[in-house]
Amino acid sequence: MANSIPATIAPIVSHVKTCLERHRATGAVSGVGSTPPLFVAFQGPQGSGKTFLTSQLRRVLSAPPHNLAVAVLSIDDLYLPHAGLAAVAAAHPHNVLLSGRGQPGTHDVPLGSRLLSELKAINDAKASDAGTVRFPAFDKSLFDGQGDRVEGSGELVRAPLDIVLFEGWCVGFCPVSEDEIDRRRVQHIPDIDGTLDLRAVRREDVLAINASLWEYVQWWDFFDAFVQVKPPDEMPYSLIYKWRLQQEHNMKAQNGGKGMADAQVKTFVDRYIPGYVFFAEGIERGYVDASGERRLPRWLGSGLKAAIDEERELVSVDSF
Repeated sequence: MANSIPATIAPIVSHVKTCLERHRATGAVSGVGSTPPLFVAFQGPQGSGKTFLTSQLRRVLSAPPHNLAVAVLSIDDLYLPHAGLAAVAAAHPHNVLLSGRGQPGTHDVPLGSRLLSELKAINDAKASDAGTVRFPAFDKSLFDGQGDRVEGSGELVRAPLDIVLFEGWCVGFCPVSEDEIDRRRVQHIPDIDGTLDLRAVRREDVLAINASLWEYVQWWDFFDAFVQVKPPDEMPYSLIYKWRLQQEHNMKAQNGGKGMADAQVKTFVDRYIPGYVFFAEGIERGYVDASGERRLPRWLGSGLKAAIDEERELVSVDSF
């Protein structure tokens, strides 16, 4: 099995195991009874292989010698049902960022909060919602690719549970001030010169996403540890275009050519780059709340940043 595991997984496994040991030790000292699962946030851009990596991480951690019970929840499965997505698009008819699923504002935040609360209590025999948690499932093929939630088809997670992995492209993103948005809209980013002009993205569209992110910070408060898979600092965005295009080409090679044309892939990725530029620093810096106090993420001191190259090979590993 070891030969089929990507090299990126080894430091992530070590990091998660260290965090789990610390988490269990803290629970034992506090004497709270059954220890809740370790909550690990996993963020990576489109095409980086985060879904594959989380599946491999679960595979390794579930097998000997670790033998851990691991649940993987994707932010994609928390999308609003099709009717909800259509309502969001109708409420923002000129906002290209909200014209389809993907951005903050297109997820069912109350559902996500309820699921995370249930997972937190899953090991507590005294809790009313302990024992099992049913995950939602979202089928992206429905409604001509717009997608819809499929009730009752998600994984049923049972206690005892050791680790919850929550993966998604915008996991950990935080709202920023309007002044900060204005500053970043005009900054020069050499990596996307000739590819995307941030000034062409309407200010009010970015502000709508920023407003939605205030709801998401309640999710981030659940997480004990963080794993980020990212491009190297010298090409933070251009590799996302290449990865996602490669992903589309691979899919079309397997399904007889069904999928997006190259220009459509670029337009698709264009909708996501503003999210990284404006909000991704929240992973390490948190956000400033309504009282003016900076709220740092709970996972600081338990964060791992894995940089990967164009071939998705591990380049460097840093802690934060």
